[in-house]
Amino acid sequence: MSTQTLEPSRSAGAAPAPVVRNWKKAVIFSVLGLVALVLCGVNAADTTVVLRLSNPGDVVELGDLSLPASTTGWVLSVLMLAIAVLAIGLTAQGRGVSGWLSAVFWIAFILAMLVWAVGHATGNSLSLPGLLGGSLALSIPLIFGSMSGLLCERSGVVNIAIEGQLLFGAFAAALVGTLAGSAWIGLLAAVLGGALVALILAAFSIRYLVNQVIVGVVVNVLVSGLTGFLYSTVLQRDTSLLNAPPRLPSFAIPVLSEIPVIGRVLFDQSVLVYLMYAVVAVLWFALGRTRWGLRTRAVGEHPQAADTLGVKVNRLRFLNVLLGGAVAGMGGAFFTLVSVSSFTNDMTAGQGYIALAALIFGRWRPLGALCAALLFGFATNLQSVLSLLGTTVPSQFLTMLPYLVTIAAVTGLVGRSRGPAASGQPYVKE
Repeated sequence: MSTQTLEPSRSAGAAPAPVVRNWKKAVIFSVLGLVALVLCGVNAADTTVVLRLSNPGDVVELGDLSLPASTTGWVLSVLMLAIAVLAIGLTAQGRGVSGWLSAVFWIAFILAMLVWAVGHATGNSLSLPGLLGGSLALSIPLIFGSMSGLLCERSGVVNIAIEGQLLFGAFAAALVGTLAGSAWIGLLAAVLGGALVALILAAFSIRYLVNQVIVGVVVNVLVSGLTGFLYSTVLQRDTSLLNAPPRLPSFAIPVLSEIPVIGRVLFDQSVLVYLMYAVVAVLWFALGRTRWGLRTRAVGEHPQAADTLGVKVNRLRFLNVLLGGAVAGMGGAFFTLVSVSSFTNDMTAGQGYIALAALIFGRWRPLGALCAALLFGFATNLQSVLSLLGTTVPSQFLTMLPYLVTIAAVTGLVGRSRGPAASGQPYVKE
């Protein structure tokens, strides 16, 4: 008895499936390549930009990198346009643009714009470790906030209340840390404060089935008003006794902190930064490779199926929302235990909403949200650094730079994002 391989047959006259072509990347690369050509090539300053790769006192001191602004702008612009042409060709053939090609384009674009802006500054030099260090510092609350949103939305609950959790965490850390005279107790208070705000969100959205977005907005307004009232009536009465918390300790990790350029940026930091590394790593591992992660993803995608398999959907959602609030509380502690040693009214300044945008930008994945938060922190710090350098770039453009990045993320300009299928949908057991 012989056997033969059978291929799937097509019905006579059946038309082949149409090829879906996504021209978004090709169009974006073409437009940005032309913009870079005009700004960084044609309108580049006739000067040399100096990028310092190390700071005085580093174990390994590297020489400065000198780049002619005009030549660098032309080279990078031509590279970007070549990638754009290649993207057009690949798209026309029905093939996608690879991730490494996109990464090369964005690195070239950021470097070209950086050289162009610094070239038009009064001082034509920039410290890369300083720029990266400031970017990381501004990213810490965003990273904690995005991890909080990740825990909630992967469970099926939209966490608009990240802003309130950050703010109340900062307030609790300042007040309790000052009264106890301990930054560690202040950090614990921030964790509990963030969880307390999350408890309100969980109770109304899961137990009483109130619209999750409305609850989140109301919670943010409530926390803003409550902390503002307590700040003006309680904390300002005696700042030294109620609003002067100690800072969390910082330390350098041997060997790793001696890596050129990024060593001190990543591994000579506050304890809270190392906790951030741990939170991201644990969530990445737990969501993808543990039973808890499988159940969390199940209740966020298809709660009915998870329920039939014995998963207590609402209880798991409730616990994960509380855990997300605790994580956001850590991010709030950064404001008062690391950044500045006091609480001020509405000091989070909308960071919770940008953290939510980072979560969307990162496609609801821990490492994606981490990279998106770092990008937003970089954009925010860049406008501050360029302003200090005295660049001729309009200050209004620099101020709106981080928000332009945020809008690009939430509108899907850099790629299509699809959240968990059951996110925002309450579950009622039938």
